Amino acid sequence: MKRVRAIDLFCCAGGSSWGAKAAGVAIIAGFDHWELAGKVYKSNFPKARFYPGDLEKSQVRKLAQELGRIDLILASPECTNHSVAKGKKRRSEKSRETAFHVIRFARAFKSRWIVIENVGSMKRWRQYKKFRAELEALGYKIREQRLNSADFKVPQQRKRLFLLCDREVKPKAIPKIGGKRLTASSFVNLNGQYRWSLVNQKNRARPTLKRAKLAEKNVGTNKPFLLVYYGSDVAGGWQRLNRPLRTVTTVDRFAVVKPSAKGHKMRMLQVPELQTAMGMEDMRFLHGTRRDKIKMIGNAVCPPVMKHIVSSLISDSEPK
Repeated sequence: MKRVRAIDLFCCAGGSSWGAKAAGVAIIAGFDHWELAGKVYKSNFPKARFYPGDLEKSQVRKLAQELGRIDLILASPECTNHSVAKGKKRRSEKSRETAFHVIRFARAFKSRWIVIENVGSMKRWRQYKKFRAELEALGYKIREQRLNSADFKVPQQRKRLFLLCDREVKPKAIPKIGGKRLTASSFVNLNGQYRWSLVNQKNRARPTLKRAKLAEKNVGTNKPFLLVYYGSDVAGGWQRLNRPLRTVTTVDRFAVVKPSAKGHKMRMLQVPELQTAMGMEDMRFLHGTRRDKIKMIGNAVCPPVMKHIVSSLISDSEPK
């Protein structure tokens, strides 16, 4: 069987591509409007092409001739305007409609497989049924599956919707990996490598102090824990280290707190730790500020999850 060739739409830094590559796929090209992410993508996939700019400007027929046979399309359409994290803020329909560019590429490339990733609330989009129907009209058999990265040896709870599309057979369900889940303690560095500051300071925000007190009350004063430093949280704004990290987002969200002789100290989780929390520890983030890197990481697909999805799709086509 010929080696599977893939392109990655809305690729950002390339989490999906990294997972597909680990499954034995040749990554041919990535597409994203963020040029800085493109630099990171190219540093991780030096043999792949990167196409900057909005997909609506892409001449897909010309691209199909230029890139040749493409067996697999990976796509993570813009999810912010589907996500419940946006709360009651106004949603951009134009942003949500970027998903239809997947249809354009599928029509031009006639790829056997497509893997589409998004937040689960995408299914509540009023055009979701139309989107799915257009994929089916192109001959794709679709399996919808919600997967949690914590079930694939990733130390993070990250639940996402995946649409597995195959022109020849309906994709099989992706099984969980057995065994004990990895926890935040597997990647959080509690030694003195990073700079720490005392929790109790005059300039510390009241919600932060309140969350820290609540955590101390529950875990005790001699154990470290994590604070949800940014954003709403229904679980009190903290979590134990003996559980997978909650969902990594595109902003600096988590702080680690540990006891010391002078009182509890804290610091934000750092880029290498967040990379490991996403299953991206082997990827290189050589470009951009710390904020840029966190945005790229939080916007990614966990590579181990994509590896198992792609491996399953490919195995269905191999001779038995």
